[in-house]
Amino acid sequence: MGRIQQVLFVILLLPGYTAQLFADESAPWGRAGVMDIEYEPAKVLYDFASGDEDDLASVLDRAGYLYKLYGSDSLDSSVVVIVHGNAVPLFAIDRLDEHRDIMQRAQSLTVGTSIEFRMCRAAAKLLGYGPEDIHGFVRMVPMADAEIVRLQHEGYAYMR
Repeated sequence: MGRIQQVLFVILLLPGYTAQLFADESAPWGRAGVMDIEYEPAKVLYDFASGDEDDLASVLDRAGYLYKLYGSDSLDSSVVVIVHGNAVPLFAIDRLDEHRDIMQRAQSLTVGTSIEFRMCRAAAKLLGYGPEDIHGFVRMVPMADAEIVRLQHEGYAYMR
C-alpha cells in the first residue's frame, strides 16, 4: 500500500486516529468534529427533584433549548418537567420572594409552548403544600413516579 493509500485509509476508516495526526501540544487528541444533525420533534420528560436553584436553572436551559431545537413545534413536541421531592418548595407561592427570578423563567417557558410543569401532589402534601400553595403555571398530578411511568408508556423519553 502506497503512502497516499495509507493516508486515505487512515482518514476514511480510522477517524479517531486521524485527529491524532493533526494534533498539537495544546490539543494532543486534535480538535472535536462537528456533526450537523436536524432533530425531529419528540416528547421528553425531565425528572426534577433538587431544591437547588442552579439545578433548576440548568433544567430550564436544557428544556428551553431542546424545545428550540425541535423547531418550537407545539404540535409534535412536548417537554414535561416532573417536579417532586426537594424541588417542591421552589414552586411555593409563599417562597416567591426567595425564588422570584427562577419562577419567572419557569413560567415564561410555558407561555405559547408545549413546555409544562407537573408536580407530585403526594410530595407536596408531605411538605405541607396543597394546590392552592403552588404557582398557577404548575399542574398537580397524584404521584411523580406514576406520572413518569405513564408518560414513558405514551412515548416520552426520560431525562434526568
